[in-house]
Amino acid sequence: MTRFVPLQVYETLLSAYGPQHWWPAENPFEVMVGAILTQNTNWKNVEKAIANLKTHDMLNCESIATSNLAQLGDVIRPSGSYMQKSRYLQQFSLFYYNNGKRKGLMQWPLTVLRHRLLTVHGIGPETADSMLLYALDKPVFVVDAYTKRLFVRLGHFSHALSYDSIQHYFQQRLPESLPLFQEFHALIVEHAKRYCKTKPMCPQCPLIHCCPTAECASMEMNRSLLPDVG
Repeated sequence: MTRFVPLQVYETLLSAYGPQHWWPAENPFEVMVGAILTQNTNWKNVEKAIANLKTHDMLNCESIATSNLAQLGDVIRPSGSYMQKSRYLQQFSLFYYNNGKRKGLMQWPLTVLRHRLLTVHGIGPETADSMLLYALDKPVFVVDAYTKRLFVRLGHFSHALSYDSIQHYFQQRLPESLPLFQEFHALIVEHAKRYCKTKPMCPQCPLIHCCPTAECASMEMNRSLLPDVG
């Protein structure tokens, strides 16, 4: 079996699903709010929380930074862990406002900006990189649970590899391109939701011909269909 390099995986997924045009938001600040709200929950819950923020005219850094935490938590309740996330949102909104909002943040070099984002309470590598990629136009490869699951199954690396090592793996093997990194991440998410689930649906998967995990699953299935001659 030939193992596809990352760019071949990207081209196969793009052919299968078409452009995803992710991240769904009306402006960059909404992207960054969504990146925090989506921690440990699904996107439908995030959409409900964002809709609530819009209804209460709170989807801006000034309103979030000066809001009552209990009230903010109640507004974003659909996202889960709402009191924790209300603190995260408030800390980030203060950081965002005090550093000149998007225009101010865009002036920092990528390495400095990423480091500064990671100092904000509640922002880890995946959240920071989502903000950088989708809201601040920085070409960084976002590594999420879907990415790790897919490429472990494709045989590219093991579960033990760290976030930064996985990110380095992709950025060394792909051209540095903002649209490519954005689209690839979105395609991986779409693929994981359709086929590469916790329990994979291998027979219909567009990557089945380059996936050793699918090949092993197929062999196991074929063995189970053999007649018992014992």
